[in-house]
Amino acid sequence: MKALKALVIAAAAIAATVGASDAKEWKKVRIAVEGVYPPFNYMENGKLTGFDVEIAKAMCDKMKVECEWVTQEWDGMIPGLLAGKYDAIVASMRVTDERKKKVDFSDKYYATPAHFMAQKDAKVTDTSPTALAGKTVGVQGSTVQATFLEKNYPNTTVKDYQTVDDASADLAAGRIDLVLSDKVLLNAWLKKSSDGACCELVGPDLTDPKDWGPGMAVATRKEDSDLKDMFNKAIKEIRADGSYKKVNDKYFPFSVY
Repeated sequence: MKALKALVIAAAAIAATVGASDAKEWKKVRIAVEGVYPPFNYMENGKLTGFDVEIAKAMCDKMKVECEWVTQEWDGMIPGLLAGKYDAIVASMRVTDERKKKVDFSDKYYATPAHFMAQKDAKVTDTSPTALAGKTVGVQGSTVQATFLEKNYPNTTVKDYQTVDDASADLAAGRIDLVLSDKVLLNAWLKKSSDGACCELVGPDLTDPKDWGPGMAVATRKEDSDLKDMFNKAIKEIRADGSYKKVNDKYFPFSVY
């Protein structure tokens, strides 16, 4: 019995050693962003910047890893992650049940409401499915906003765009009736775009968790649970030490958490 017990202990020690040696040591993390989604991620003077980018850098500092940035169009975000083009997505991606079938998500790192935008002259006050029947609403394709419209607005025409700015430009030109997107993003467009004077936010904030989930989070491959845990730990640390607030206050006059 003593010999058998010794063999079991030895086998367990070997297994533990093999497991430790197989565990991936994260020294570099390749992070995907879209780069066309101000103020969250965009190009400025040839460099990626924005809230997503600076929050990701703060998380990488806490994780003691090197960040490597990869720009990726939105439609290919999750396929690119699964194909190994990068290790994580930090691109204002909302957590949804459908996406969770394919990838894992960290805890949220921010949560802002969705909102409709219309031309001021249209004097839109009601954004219910009944009121928007027969209208055309622009939205960025492959987003939670697109899914929300397709699910809840059966009598509304949903027009997909490559970017929200493209949809907003068409709204300003009168080619569509409304745009649905993130409230902060739409506010930024209203303030900075030369076409912004045309339009205004209409209707209430859209925040129901059953439609919009808990917020935006870091996406990782399901097999990289250790990396997800690292991001979760980093989110807690930057929230606790003031790093998060510093980045938040650079971009917004209110907390987006």
